[in-house]
Formats: sequence, C-alpha cells, structure tokens
Amino acid sequence: MKDKRENIPLINQQIRAENVQLITQDGENVGIVSRNQALHQAEEVGLDLVLIAVKDEMPIVKIMDFGKVIYEKKKKTVEAKKHQKVIQIKEIKINPKIGEHDYQTKIKQAIQFLTSGKRIKVTLSFKGREMATKDVRGSELFSKIQKSFEDNGLADNLVQEQDAKLGKMWSRIYYLK
Repeated sequence: MKDKRENIPLINQQIRAENVQLITQDGENVGIVSRNQALHQAEEVGLDLVLIAVKDEMPIVKIMDFGKVIYEKKKKTVEAKKHQKVIQIKEIKINPKIGEHDYQTKIKQAIQFLTSGKRIKVTLSFKGREMATKDVRGSELFSKIQKSFEDNGLADNLVQEQDAKLGKMWSRIYYLK
C-alpha cells in the first residue's frame, strides 16, 4: 500500500537539522539561522516552517501557510485530471475458424466503436496446428478486415497503428483520424 505522506515535505518540529537556511513568507532570504530561531519566527507570524529542499547538506526552509499549499496542490491535480483525454481501446478477438455471421457481428461492433471515437484492437488467436499457417492466415484475415472497413466507408480516415505478434496472438490497433 502506498503511503499518502510520501510527497509531503517536513514541517515545523519534523525538521531535525540544527541550522537551516531561512526564507520568509515574502521571499526574502534571511540566511543561515538555527532551527529554533526559524520556528520562533514562523510562530510569530502564525505560519508553518516548511522544508523546501536540501542543498549541500543545508536544509532550505520557508515560512508559509502549509494547509493552503496542500489545498492548492490538490486543486491543481484535480484541474489537470479534468483536462486529460482518456483513450479507450476496445478489443475484438477473432480466431481463424470464425464463421461468417460471427465475423460480420464483430466487424459491425468494431465499426460502432470506431465511429464513437474509440480505438479498437483486433486480436487474432491461433491454436495448435493453426500456428503453422499463422502468417498466411493472419494476413488474409487482416486484409479481409481492412476490406470490410473500406466497404463501410472508413478507409480514408482509418489509421492502422501497430502490429504485435506474440506467440499465439497477433494484434493490430485501428482508429479514425
């Protein structure tokens, strides 16, 4: 389990160094002072003493409102997540002995996924003796799939991304521009 406090800097009494380089809440560099003196200055203004970095064995600390910093950091991560674009990949599995009706159903489903903006991963799975003709049969199936997409008017916008031949599987990813 991941510790939630992993990325949180040390504050106030957690800072154990004897001497620290102090920066005030206004950004003014006070210089090297004792930890107790820095804590006292932070308490006078009603703020926290936060460890920013350790440079040349000398901790750099700043007087700031730690709760406000954490709140703003969380707010930025939530905002960044809002602007992310999630790419969905739908997988369609086909084996070389697929019946025509099953093939048509899977192609129809693939076309629905493509037109709704998703990417599809077509995976051909080979078993036993089918492995001997994997390259020939796989190429035939992928050309048949390509032809089916062309017949449905997707050929001009269709992008074929990558091929992956791993053991018994052969996969391709398709998406529309």
